[in-house]
Amino acid sequence: MKRILLIGNPNVGKSVFFSRLTGTHVISSNYPGTTVEVTRGETLLNGETYEVIDVPGTYSLSATCKAEDVACRLLEESIQNRDTVINIIDSTNLERNLSLTLELMEKDIKVIVALNMWDDTRHRGITIDIKKLEEWLGVPVVATTAVTGEGFKELAEKISVAANPKVRKHDLEDRWKDIGEIISKIQKLEHRHHTFSEFVQDMTIHPLSGLIIAAFVAAISFMLIRLIGESIISYVADPFFEQLYKPLLMQLSNILGGQGLVHDILVGRLINSGIDFKQSFGVLSTALYVEFAMVAPYLMAFYFVLGILEDSGYLPRLAVLMDNFMHRLGLHGFAIVPVLLGFGCNVPGILATRVLESKRERFIAATLISIGIPCAALQAMIIGILGQYGVWPIFSVYFILFLVWIVLGTILNKLMKGFSPELLIEIP
Repeated sequence: MKRILLIGNPNVGKSVFFSRLTGTHVISSNYPGTTVEVTRGETLLNGETYEVIDVPGTYSLSATCKAEDVACRLLEESIQNRDTVINIIDSTNLERNLSLTLELMEKDIKVIVALNMWDDTRHRGITIDIKKLEEWLGVPVVATTAVTGEGFKELAEKISVAANPKVRKHDLEDRWKDIGEIISKIQKLEHRHHTFSEFVQDMTIHPLSGLIIAAFVAAISFMLIRLIGESIISYVADPFFEQLYKPLLMQLSNILGGQGLVHDILVGRLINSGIDFKQSFGVLSTALYVEFAMVAPYLMAFYFVLGILEDSGYLPRLAVLMDNFMHRLGLHGFAIVPVLLGFGCNVPGILATRVLESKRERFIAATLISIGIPCAALQAMIIGILGQYGVWPIFSVYFILFLVWIVLGTILNKLMKGFSPELLIEIP
């Protein structure tokens, strides 16, 4: 089967690009001998089936971390297999992205360049002469918008005519000089004022205003999670269990005689001749109620809010903002993402630590998540038990957990050998 590699800088839309090509039939696995995840899928183009591989994001073919090393190794495999490479470029940051493109020009492999996020170039007043860029590179160039599918039909047509590039050898300084010359010929920028949105984006990563915004976002997120969770409980879960489910369970209780071992296991103890979902402790009463009426609503609310923060592009900004602080705990700023996932459930939070570079970082992050981060189930218990006494008891529990988190992280950072690498992340 023929293969297509998707190669590009981090945050150029590769994942969306991959999903647009392959749909939902994908397989994620670690590259042999590493913890770096590689996603594979299949697509049908021009009557032929291709295996599509989403290569880890890389800024250069000179690897500086495990993810970039895997990207380089996959590329070398593809050169031997005579595969096709789609070099995905953020067309709003053409100059920076072309550095990797020129490195690909030095390889003997078929290349197509996809100018992704094409819709955003129009919004920003950027004009790119695709024909001139195509002539200069000597390979097909297609403007695409992965979110909407714009340009993908043309991309599919050009897969069959993908060409080996005009091989150019550069040292680093010559490469940037070459890029500068072509950028001046193919790209034009229109004058535009700094928008309100860009002003807010700048504030989110400023040390002072960023912390204020982060505290505000955390408070709003907490209130939104509680509002959504409690609304689901009050208007969906409780009415279902009390009005629909309880009568059925009471009928079962009557059939079982209202007592006995089997009754106590399935229905639980009767409280005041009835079922109390919080106190009966039966497999079909309390067990189901706690899971679906007390925990699940907050869990759904948490991931809904987390999805909003992720899709808005705020999480990478929070990672940059938290980087200095997280280094004191032996981590770098991006570890804040597994930590946030841990507030929903510790298991995916710990699984997400695989994005961290070293085994030392992953161990510290997993330990802190396990001990200092309350999952949605624990938070439901905290709110359910202490909520009747007001906000301060709840705040006290979270503050104590925060102190434990800091002290434990500081101790682990001192005891464990090694260091935390610097944070290199694209801010969308």
